[in-house]
Amino acid sequence: MEDGLIAELRLPSPVVEIDDDRLRAAGVRGLLKRDELIHPDVPGNKWRKLKYNIATARELGFETLLTFGGAYSNHIRATAAVGLYCGFNTIGVIRGEEHLPLNSSLRYAVSRGMRITYLARSAYRAKTSDAVVEALHQEFGNFYLIPEGGSNADAVRGCAELPTELDESVDVVFCAVGTGGTLAGVAAGVRPDQLVIGVPVLKGGVFLEDEIVGLQEQVYGARAGSWRLECDYHFGGYAKRTPELDEFIDDFEARHGLRLDWVYEAKMMYALFDQVARDAFPRGTTIVALISGSGEVRRSDG
Repeated sequence: MEDGLIAELRLPSPVVEIDDDRLRAAGVRGLLKRDELIHPDVPGNKWRKLKYNIATARELGFETLLTFGGAYSNHIRATAAVGLYCGFNTIGVIRGEEHLPLNSSLRYAVSRGMRITYLARSAYRAKTSDAVVEALHQEFGNFYLIPEGGSNADAVRGCAELPTELDESVDVVFCAVGTGGTLAGVAAGVRPDQLVIGVPVLKGGVFLEDEIVGLQEQVYGARAGSWRLECDYHFGGYAKRTPELDEFIDDFEARHGLRLDWVYEAKMMYALFDQVARDAFPRGTTIVALISGSGEVRRSDG
């Protein structure tokens, strides 16, 4: 089935122009990199992050993948789908207590063969500790561990391939940031004259700089690429939203026919337009925004 998955992947993913009077007025060209269209079950940065993790797990002889996520995590969904396509057993360790009936995301994961277990929030905060991982081994046996959000060295290698799909005219790349793996890879893959701007979607996202550098050091030995974080566009924190953000989402959909994911991409796009309005980029700049479909599929009330 793995060959079938690879045959279905839409790579390179499409790049489309944003026809917007606010960008034209600033003399800036805007593009969308539609990574969410790569595959319906494994969209966007999910495939790029999992691609080499799957290869490593197979090379090392693992039959089971174990990963972590919230109850609405698209990473959990994508890992379950990849497991089905590529012949792995999958285990999803979910933050918090069990709630029945399962929500749509967890039902999907289970339908793809994933075994679901839960960690209380206090234990979940220590999910990478030796004690927690050993307890999981005691319960589930041998497994290949993929971190929450999929961000590790293999994920960085996969995401570093994305810039090869961009036109040479691109000057700036905007990227939503959750765990940092996508930005770490994309920034390492761009040309020296290209800038990557990451928009953390959680409050206090400054700490992510060290996380991203740490991921890059694992692969490249040092900080790689030209990049920076814009940390003032979290709208209250992870999976938080405000009327201002909702208004932006509605307006963007009315203008461009695309409903932005409010957990990740809407905050990134708001930052892009706000930075353009602040004259952060010279006239003639070409900006591409990465649309990964990377958020959690959550209820409309957040």
